Amino acid sequence: MLRFKALAESSNDPAVSVDYPACFITDYFACNVFGTDKQKQYLTHRAFSMLEDVRQGKISFDRTYADEVADGMRVWAREKGVTHYTHWFHPLTEGTAEKHDAFLGLEQNGNPIELFSGNMLVQQEPDASSFPSGGIRNTVEARGYSAWDVSSPVFVYNRILFIPTVFIAYTGEALDYKAPTLRSVSALDKAAVKICRLFDKKVQSVQSNLGLEQEYFLIDRNLFNARPDLVMCGRTLMGHESAKNQQLEDHYQGSIPSRVLEFMRELEIECYKLGIPAKTRHNEVAPNQFELAPIFENLNLAIDHNLIMMTVMRKLAKKHRFKVLLHEKPFAGVNGSGKHSNWSLCTDTGVNLFSPGKDLKSNLQFLCFLINTLMVVYKYNGLLKASIASAGNVHRLGASEAPPSIFSVFIGDQLMQMLNEVESKSLQKLMDNKQRLNLNMGILPEIRLDNTDRNRTSPFAFVGNRFEFRAVGSSANPASAMIALSAALADQLNTFHSDIIAAQSKTSKQSFEETVLSVLKRYISECKPVVFNGNNYSDEWRKEAAKRGLDCETSTPKMYDTYLRKDSVAMFKRSGVLSEKELEARNEVKWEIFTKRVQIESRVLGNLAVNHITPVAIRYQNVLLENVSQLKVVFTDKEFKQHAAIQLALIKEVSEHITEINHLVEEMIEKRKYAN
Repeated sequence: MLRFKALAESSNDPAVSVDYPACFITDYFACNVFGTDKQKQYLTHRAFSMLEDVRQGKISFDRTYADEVADGMRVWAREKGVTHYTHWFHPLTEGTAEKHDAFLGLEQNGNPIELFSGNMLVQQEPDASSFPSGGIRNTVEARGYSAWDVSSPVFVYNRILFIPTVFIAYTGEALDYKAPTLRSVSALDKAAVKICRLFDKKVQSVQSNLGLEQEYFLIDRNLFNARPDLVMCGRTLMGHESAKNQQLEDHYQGSIPSRVLEFMRELEIECYKLGIPAKTRHNEVAPNQFELAPIFENLNLAIDHNLIMMTVMRKLAKKHRFKVLLHEKPFAGVNGSGKHSNWSLCTDTGVNLFSPGKDLKSNLQFLCFLINTLMVVYKYNGLLKASIASAGNVHRLGASEAPPSIFSVFIGDQLMQMLNEVESKSLQKLMDNKQRLNLNMGILPEIRLDNTDRNRTSPFAFVGNRFEFRAVGSSANPASAMIALSAALADQLNTFHSDIIAAQSKTSKQSFEETVLSVLKRYISECKPVVFNGNNYSDEWRKEAAKRGLDCETSTPKMYDTYLRKDSVAMFKRSGVLSEKELEARNEVKWEIFTKRVQIESRVLGNLAVNHITPVAIRYQNVLLENVSQLKVVFTDKEFKQHAAIQLALIKEVSEHITEINHLVEEMIEKRKYAN
């Protein structure tokens, strides 16, 4: 392992000074975002009203106002010294993409003019033909189109105007993560509203919220550049483990080293300017590992902000002579890094659907969304696992506080007892004298659901008023996991709605509440195998999970094939999130990226072994041989055998290692050829 360099106060490499704004955070928060306050100032009233209606889902974007919007946006950007703009999108590489165009045009006489039209804002053809598409785009017709996502605000960074967009093929298929994210969130909104309106007719929309805790490592840039495996693969492939890693847990939430703190402060300042609500920073468990956690936001915006933040981190790290490592497991023997995704649903009436209420209906509504989410994790166990699988994340999962790849849900003993009560008792027996659900452990609204804790070994844990999707990798675009989760829950809620209607039509004797409860009882019995409140690391759980019928696949590429299972294809089609063609393309892209990463790591490992390790071993062997030769001159034959025994044994051992290294490298190359 790379030996960690102390980032302490006494470091000879002083911290880069940061110019702090002489004001409160709220005074400059989102100053580089063309949000509603800027839109009111720079747009005409009718253009602003149109955008508001679009954001609220009342109308589609009216392109007759596009020039007005673009002109106001250009004026605002020019005041910030902006010279270029870019359509910023999320290709299937899981990174981000940008191509900068100047605000420049030429008149007929050749004179330059500032130019930024509505067409340039709303839609472009960036081509971007080299991005993986899984066969959707023909090489001879490599057209791809980007279109403005009005729900995500335009922002300025490095004097460039960034316009968040979707990226689609000429034939309409999604070539990115944003388009299916928007589809899945919309599908979930519609399905959740149908359920909510059974309880409250005032509900008009349900918003998906997401809070992403970003873990990362900071490594001195010079040390990073000295490691070819870190440079090429983002993680160490060989090396010696440090005598002191994280055994003492003394780094965790300890005093932040001054050099790191300066980096964090500047990172937060840039985040605030971009409207990213960075809230918490601290040392993580592993040496040189840290975390930045924002306040939760609208899911689509939270994903955009997370990807922006990762870009800003990388750029600022260079200024502070660091290298940010976002690989899920850059070092053996210590914690890896995740992107813990705190996910919840809220209505436009202010109700958190994963929190209990104050009366029978609101508590039943809470149970509906809780139990249907459990159904999703049970029915689409393998799909959720496939959504977070990657070459890097497979190294992280299953150790050092990272959840294993077998998907289960932790809800805590208190909620488990509650589900058992609901499953086994009638509605009348669950009611108290105030007509509230009484589960023999206090009235449901008074249950302290935050007592469920987090269970750091659970991939998907209920934590009071939200679920924490802990299995998402630190380098991943979190949209992949959210698309699968949102689409599956939308489909499940539609099924639930149909089941309620069907149950009501069969009998008129049951009340609405009794009908809902009867469906939920059946769901609880069906999805119970996915609920596990114990230690997910244990060997006993692996055996138990297999008995319960949970997906126990360990091969990452085979996990991806879950996208193409009949039930997955049918679910995505019903929810309108991804077509079979788009799923086939994504499966192929995931296979391709995994294969290439493994190929690169194999080549780097072989290169390190043959060109770095072996020459050093041979030099060491030569030193030993020279020492033995000199000993033979100094000592008699009898004395020589006594004094050179250790050196001779080492020479033999080193020679065997050199031979074995070359043999194993050749064997690995042949295996790689076979795999190709």
